[in-house]
Amino acid sequence: MPVSVRAVAARSGSIDVALDALGTVTALNTVVVRARVDGPLVRIAFEEGREVKEGAVLAQIDPRPFEVEVQASKAALARAEATYERAVQQARRMSFLSKERAAPEVENEKAIAAEREGAAEVEGRKADLARATLNLDYATIRAPIDGIVGAAQLSEGALVVQHDAATLATIQQLDPVYADFTQSVSELRRLRRAFESGDLERIAPDAIEVRLVLDDGTLYPLPGKLLFSEAKVDANTGQVTLRGEFPNPKRELLPGMYVRVRIDQGLDSDAIALPQQAIQRNAGGGSEVFLVGADNRVVPQPVKTGAVQDGQWLVTDGLKAGDRVVVEGFQKFAAGDKVSPRPWTEAGAGAETTIAAQPAAATQR
Repeated sequence: MPVSVRAVAARSGSIDVALDALGTVTALNTVVVRARVDGPLVRIAFEEGREVKEGAVLAQIDPRPFEVEVQASKAALARAEATYERAVQQARRMSFLSKERAAPEVENEKAIAAEREGAAEVEGRKADLARATLNLDYATIRAPIDGIVGAAQLSEGALVVQHDAATLATIQQLDPVYADFTQSVSELRRLRRAFESGDLERIAPDAIEVRLVLDDGTLYPLPGKLLFSEAKVDANTGQVTLRGEFPNPKRELLPGMYVRVRIDQGLDSDAIALPQQAIQRNAGGGSEVFLVGADNRVVPQPVKTGAVQDGQWLVTDGLKAGDRVVVEGFQKFAAGDKVSPRPWTEAGAGAETTIAAQPAAATQR
């Protein structure tokens, strides 16, 4: 007796072809803020989770020791300048006396050396003053970039140490953001060929337009761009990490979110799509389907597949419109067996449809 199987009729139609890949949102820049000088933390000046501008005051280390150091450096510089001025005058006098043969040449040479030493001492004290002034400036911790500041990791009164591993806070730039996703090297080559041939729209010298699908299935309203220049190969998996850049003015995209990155690849006016379970693998690893002939006997048919589009395989070669393809019941028959095909209904469709009316292009938008 013929066994019962589920089948669909291959049907061609126009399909918007797009590449979907799972990605993760990452911040444009992430900066860890640490103290650059030692001292007690006397004030926390930022609100956690708020946006800060570059140069905004985040915290204050007790500045008094650094103010004292600045004053001491200024006094040392003034003393060095006075000594240098005296050495300059002495060098002038000795030069005049030496020319008049009223003083030995060796004394003139000593005066010239003392003048040079005084000049070097002045430069050294200027450097000390600059260092002390810089440390005083470092006592006020400022935001290095624009972004969203995270939770404070230190409290007022804590003793901070220069180059310590303890962080004050983390600032992330969230407009724009990146969406990183992986693809095979062959897929990257195909994208590059389509990009260079003009099949994919070029929106920048090295970028094409991409879209984001959020975890609830909605399409993110603002398009982004795929940065080919950011591609890099993982030495462990052989996969290529691609990066899309998306505007994020409302801060809807947060680091760590999982999204789907969609690259529209154009309209296929004569595409055939089949449910994923209809595509089988033969002994050689190739793709094949089982066709139900006019006499209801099942025969294998090698096919070539493209990308998975909205849960269905796009078949690029090996099928024509009207071919009846087995979708369920593979374990019940062998090639050449006679079967009784019944219409296949996609899960959640609600009711069965006839094989002739079963749409193959379920990916149409």
